[in-house]
Amino acid sequence: MGIGELDREAHVPEVTGAAAAPRTLAEALRARGDEGLAALLRARPDLLSPVPNDLTQLATRAGTRGSVVRALERLDRFALQTAEALAVAQDPAPYPVLLGLLTGDEGDPVIEAALPGAVALLREQALVWGEDDRLRLVRTARELLAPSAQHPSPTGLGPTVAEATSGMSPGRVQEIIAAAGLPGTHDAVSAVAALTELFTDRDRMGALLDTASPDALSVLDRLVWGPPYGEVTANPAPPVRWLRDRGLLLPVSPRTMVLPREVALHLRGGRAHRVPEPVAPVPGVLREYRPQVVDSAAAGQAQLALATVEELLKSWDRGGPPVLRAGGLSVRDLKRTAAALDVSEETAAFWLELCYGAGLLASDGEADERYAPTPAYDDWLDLPPAERWALLVTPWLTATRTPGLVGGQDTKGRTLSVLGPDLDRSPAPEVRHRVLGLLATLPPGSSVEPESLFARLRWERPLRGAAAGEEGGDLRSRLARWALAEAELLGLTGRGALSGPARALLNLPLAEAASAGALGGGVELSVAAGRAATLLAPLLPEAVDHVLLQADLTAVAPGPLRRPLADALAVLADVESKGGATVYRFTPGSVRRALDSGQTATDLHEFLKAHSRTPVPQPLAYLVDDVARRHGHLRVGAASAYVRCDDDTVLGEILADRRSSSLGLRRLAPTVLAAQTDPGSLLDGLRSMGYAPAAESTTGDVLITRADAYRTGARTAPVPVPDGPPAPDTTLLGAAVRAIRAGDRAATAVRKEPAAAPTAAGALPRTSAAETLATVQAAAMTGSAVWIGYVNAEGGASQRVIAPVRVEGGFVTAYDHTADEVRTYPLHRITGVAELADDQV
Repeated sequence: MGIGELDREAHVPEVTGAAAAPRTLAEALRARGDEGLAALLRARPDLLSPVPNDLTQLATRAGTRGSVVRALERLDRFALQTAEALAVAQDPAPYPVLLGLLTGDEGDPVIEAALPGAVALLREQALVWGEDDRLRLVRTARELLAPSAQHPSPTGLGPTVAEATSGMSPGRVQEIIAAAGLPGTHDAVSAVAALTELFTDRDRMGALLDTASPDALSVLDRLVWGPPYGEVTANPAPPVRWLRDRGLLLPVSPRTMVLPREVALHLRGGRAHRVPEPVAPVPGVLREYRPQVVDSAAAGQAQLALATVEELLKSWDRGGPPVLRAGGLSVRDLKRTAAALDVSEETAAFWLELCYGAGLLASDGEADERYAPTPAYDDWLDLPPAERWALLVTPWLTATRTPGLVGGQDTKGRTLSVLGPDLDRSPAPEVRHRVLGLLATLPPGSSVEPESLFARLRWERPLRGAAAGEEGGDLRSRLARWALAEAELLGLTGRGALSGPARALLNLPLAEAASAGALGGGVELSVAAGRAATLLAPLLPEAVDHVLLQADLTAVAPGPLRRPLADALAVLADVESKGGATVYRFTPGSVRRALDSGQTATDLHEFLKAHSRTPVPQPLAYLVDDVARRHGHLRVGAASAYVRCDDDTVLGEILADRRSSSLGLRRLAPTVLAAQTDPGSLLDGLRSMGYAPAAESTTGDVLITRADAYRTGARTAPVPVPDGPPAPDTTLLGAAVRAIRAGDRAATAVRKEPAAAPTAAGALPRTSAAETLATVQAAAMTGSAVWIGYVNAEGGASQRVIAPVRVEGGFVTAYDHTADEVRTYPLHRITGVAELADDQV
């Protein structure tokens, strides 16, 4: 039994016995079982939109260029190399020929073991069809993968002898076969066949090359692995002339020669690829840690992520930076945000995009459009820390927006801005899931060697590397690099290793990960996120309700503060440093901010005494009293703006101060100054001069300002851009397969033709109303199926196979095999009816 027969028995279970070999792709699909059709539709969901009428339409759609390109992009490297080998082989190609193109003359047991799986995958996706003795690559795939001058093949092979000599004169072909030592022929076709036979005969070809000079062999060596084209002068060197005369190099233009495919394969030892890759690279382990160390590090990073998001959005509580006219945030505002968070601009872009993707940040939609927190942010703040973390990581997993692109350029040369358009990359969610899945295949506590991870991703999707032209290079590797960094920032990984909560998020075993499947494994992401949050909760530090006041006007929070205390302290003090313990600093400006919010000096003293485990230092008490004594001494209101003070000497000092010149002040009364600027600018100007003015209303009351006063309207999070049609679920697949089968039965059913009115082959017989009624009534009584022609209300004609159930009132109610449902048809719209042949019933 030959290799092809062994393989056919191993991986072609659907064609058995003495069944006739399929002549078309549609016949090959017709021979599949329902599971085989469902596997095709699952692997290529674009074929389902809309559901094909029958298997012929499915085969036609499976061979369209767009669908084939999408299918090829999702092949792994070895399956793609198998398809490329079929593209340079004869059509159809026996399995042993395909095996020889991949293993070469010496053979390779690893490739021999992997090839049946690759062929089965190509068959499943309808890129290859036919028995093992007649493997056929779908014509569109062959056109895409076959070598040509415009689109070189990854194999590095050139055209065949027949293709390269197609435009050559018969006399020149005869000269070549004579120089190669072959007898002359009567026509060019037989001459080309003789030359091809010579180049594919290993012994005769070896004898011919033994007569070549070392320089001629050197020329062949430079072309053998591609590219197969080379330029020559008008008067080539003797080695090139020797090769040209014998057809070992063939001209494609006056200055260009090509190495024929048959010659290259002989020189390569029969191999189509220089380095076949039948086995996927295995991600390597960089370092190993105890799982508890990894979980602890990841939990610390998760806590820092929550604090960073809260700090970012709290700084925009009164309204954030303006939205650019083209959308997004300006470079200057991104730099300011990075400085405020004490992170790099790239990291700041990630946090901004994360908040935007989670629906916590949006533009307000006003005429003077600005960014601000959404109402969802307030709901998010009220949740426990672990649940807040889950609401950040779940949208990150599915988001197509890619903050790593910020600062680059789009296809039109425009700079990509954070929160702006054109940041969506549809492969991003798949890459994130795959990166985490590959991390899960390592032993718990192991960090990955990045380059080995990127090599694995390139093997899995070799054609999807440079999916977006403006990035250049390997897009999937860049997405993977960003995914690793972002997973560490979010606390999904700790020290580069996957954490326990992240394994729960991926629905993987916590103690071991022998196999890392797709995200969720059929479990809803929200349920998996809830399990992950449950695992993370005990790892996070407990919130504390106290601080330690220091004599240097600072307060140390020994852990994350409870929500009311954190909010109040954020108003009263400024964050000086973050980490395991947060340090707050009290300044005149921060104390004034607390007084502006409506608190009194007494309130602040009681607050500090109630929440400090140490006595309130005297310098801090003096600072509060001093700022409170001066607070509100000056009053600023809206005239366009004015300054009011009971002490006219203070107003005189302000007028005499050179720093007040930009405010346009003039005295209206001994205790009132008018300004040529708005109240907000006047408040800021006076505060920069060292005063502590308070804003007042039109009634003279002090205005109380709150840090959380501004929110956008209700906003939904951005919707990810899908990477092609969504994967169909089991219910949809089952319904689609039934509909396609029914439509195919209707299209291929054999009908009984009426003896009295013969019609053209394949045409629907025209029957009278009486004949139609009698036939469908008889079918309803016997429970048999009939074939009808039907014209709908819009004038669209179709053919259907129906099983009539009831005929009354001018309508026939029947089970429609084509639509797989019970329908009612008006009898006057049925153009003709025929019984099915006995073997079709």
